[in-house]
Order: sequence, then C-alpha cells, then structure tokens
Amino acid sequence: MIFKDLQDYINALEKKKELLRVKIETDPIYEMAEIADRLVKQKGKAVLFEKPKGSKIPVAMNLFGTIDRTQFALGVESLDELSLRVKELINIEIPTNFWDKLRNIMKFKELSHYLPKIVKNAPCQQVIEDDVDLFKYPILKTWPQDGGRFITLPLVFTKNPITKKQNCGMYRMQVFSKNTTGMHWHIHKDGAYHFSYYKKNKIKMPVCVCIGADPITIYSATAPLPEDIDEMLFASFLRKEGIELVKSSLWDDIYVPANAEIVLEGYVDPDELMLEGPFGDHTGYYSLADYYPVFHIQRITRKKNPIYPATIVGKPPMEDAYLGKATERLFLPIIQKILPEIVDINLPIEGIFHNFAFVSIKKQFPAHAFKVINALWGLGMMSLTKIIVVFDDNVDVQNISEVIWRLGNNIDPQRDIIFTKGPIDVLDHASNIAQMGSKMGIDATKKLKSEGFLRDWPDDIEMPKEIKDLVDKKWSKYFK
Repeated sequence: MIFKDLQDYINALEKKKELLRVKIETDPIYEMAEIADRLVKQKGKAVLFEKPKGSKIPVAMNLFGTIDRTQFALGVESLDELSLRVKELINIEIPTNFWDKLRNIMKFKELSHYLPKIVKNAPCQQVIEDDVDLFKYPILKTWPQDGGRFITLPLVFTKNPITKKQNCGMYRMQVFSKNTTGMHWHIHKDGAYHFSYYKKNKIKMPVCVCIGADPITIYSATAPLPEDIDEMLFASFLRKEGIELVKSSLWDDIYVPANAEIVLEGYVDPDELMLEGPFGDHTGYYSLADYYPVFHIQRITRKKNPIYPATIVGKPPMEDAYLGKATERLFLPIIQKILPEIVDINLPIEGIFHNFAFVSIKKQFPAHAFKVINALWGLGMMSLTKIIVVFDDNVDVQNISEVIWRLGNNIDPQRDIIFTKGPIDVLDHASNIAQMGSKMGIDATKKLKSEGFLRDWPDDIEMPKEIKDLVDKKWSKYFK
C-alpha cells in the first residue's frame, strides 16, 4: 500500500489499530518526547497529539517506531523486498541478444513511470503566510540540556549551483527566533557541499524545508544516496509511481512535494553563523554546541489543516533505528555489486549506524577479510564506520548472540585486528579531534594454513541431521 501523504498514512495506521489519539492538552516541551520515548521503547503505537499546548496544529510521532510499522510505511511486507527491488534495478546488463534487449527495454519503460510529476496547484500551498511566526507551530524541545526547540523531521531542499541538480536531506533545525533557525548540515552532507559554493561566492543560498510528507518521501530524505541521485526520483522508485512536485512559491528552481503539510521558504546567509545546540542526539549523548549557518524563513506555505510530524532521538532503540535498518537492506545489493563476496551486513541498532558493521563473506584467499574491511572504508558513508568485523558465510550476522560468540572464539587480538585513521561521524565524541579518528577492523573468519595458521581449526558442535529428525518425529510435542 502506497500513501498519498502523511494524513493518508495516519488514517491507515488508525484502521490497523496502530494509532493512539491523545485528546487532552499535551506540552511539546518534554512531555510529548517522554510519551513517544516510552512508546518506542515498548514497541507501542504511533501517536497523534490532538491538542498541543500553544498551537492548534496536531503533532504525529512514532510513525516508524517498529520494524512492522516501517515496513507498512514503505509499502513492503519485509525490508528484504527493498533489496530485491534494488537488485533488479542494478542488474540491468549490456544486452547480448534480442531477448536481453527486450528485457532491458521493459525495465527502462517501467522506470519511466517513476519520474516525478510537476503540478501547478498543490495542497501544500493552500495557505500562504508572509508574516512568519514559528512559535505558532508545535515545535518540540525533547531533552533537558537541548539548546532550544528543534524541528526534527525536516526535508531540506537545496540545489547544486553547478550541476543544477536538486538535493533533499534531513538536518535538524533549532529555532532561534520566530523566523530563523539553525541549519545543522554536517560537513559530509550534500547540503553543506552546496553551501560551500554560496559561501565562497558570497551569495545567499535558496532553501526550502518541508515538514510532513508521505512516509516513503520522509524516508528518502534520510537515505545516503550518491550526490547525483535525486531523492525525489528515489522516492518515486520506491513508491512505484512518480511523486507530485510543485514549484516553490518563492524560488523558481526548487520543487517540493505537492502533498507536504508545511513548507518553509527562505535563504541561508553565507556570512552568518550562530551557536546551535546542545542537542540530545541519536548517539544517546548530547551533541555539543557549535556554530552553524542560519536559515531565514521569508514565507510559510501549508495545507489548511496540517499535521506536524516529529521524532525523538536518544538512547537506542529509537524510531530512527528502524529507518536505519531499511537503509541497510536497500544498499546491501549495491555494496554486493562492488564486493560480491559479501553475503550479508548488519548495522546493529545499538551501533547507531556508524559504530559497528558485522559482515559475512565467502572467504576465498588469505587476508580476504582485511581486503573487505579496507574496501568498505572506501565506500561512501561506510567510510565513517568505526568498527568492522568480518565473519564466514555460515554466520548469521543478524544474530547478535552468535556474533559475540564467534567473535570471542575466532580471533587472536594481536593477529586479527588492524587499525587505521580516517573520517568519523561528526557526532562521535570519543575521538581527540572532531570528524577524524581511528578505526578498527577485525577478522573473525576461520583461519587458513596459507595465512600462517598451523594448527587444526575445530568444527562447530552439531548434532547429526538424522538424530534431529528422529527427535522431531518422536518428541516434538515436548518442544512446542
């Protein structure tokens, strides 16, 4: 099931009895966050706060708070379906005969239906506010040491000034005044790259920010896509139909989702920085205050009766963890295209995306594990991964219990661990220098004679299949 917009998705959650409606007044300062935190920790329902204190706009939270709900939001029964879709797309090969050509033509014809569609009239422009006042909106403050209220699910649209290609990213936004916010884009993000051009040329940077869209479009803003792939095209591909876009009412060359709930339009001044943060972040710690660009909002457009979506991040598991697992499944086939020996990857929830990667491979030659480790550190955002552990292909890397058991048994620390240095996530607080630190790779595979291992490697303890079958047949009633 594919949803037209955020409200369509919320209505579907209610029909599934997956929505909690809170009809009493609730404070967006701390109270909503504490409720949402408890719900996500208990794998509870999504929640709609109908009467936020100080605003007439309802607040939706915990929209992706379980694996099942994330799958429902993305229109799949299993996140592995996303892998299959991407695998089909990237396996278009050079045709060698007529039938190959025909199959490729059909695939490209199917892809042509996914192109975004430009419309002239849009629900997101039903109301236009030139007297901007963010304090009319139920923007949350989630943790005690937060520097202020933060917009936590913004879809930030910018344009590459050289290629003219549009980008959509998700960067938190601290409210500074009724018409200004911070723009917390990290140095590795496309928005920051675009900003560097405007800063160098001393030009104000046009920006549009959407708050609230259909769930696939919200997810697409979080996906670590290559710089030249438009997130709205990616969203259309996942939706299997082109998303409707409308030209910004303020900027001629920025297009935003037509069914967005709220759109903030304005600019970022290249010569202006303000202290932003602290912020209770997805690491489970506060990210420290630092100076970031300022977003000046000149106009707000919105639906007549919008819903404001928000999320809370903190100690895992949190809602963002399930979006991270979707990304893991989506990008596995792309990684396997480059490193076909990889069987599976697990970016564990407790590793908050960039601390751990557990990888299983079909080991073929000496030091194969280290080859894979170094290759992964050279791939896009995988370059930020702090610890990579490689296992044999018979290991279920999704099973943390097995991972820890194999890790403890299979490594000699001095022999099987390598260290290097490189870029790290901006939010990593453990390194001596921000954005740069050490990394560790661990080879937890069975060691080969050709790797200098001269002893016999023991087999796993396993009961013979015929005994298992016998017990299944004779004694199964005792194991239900």
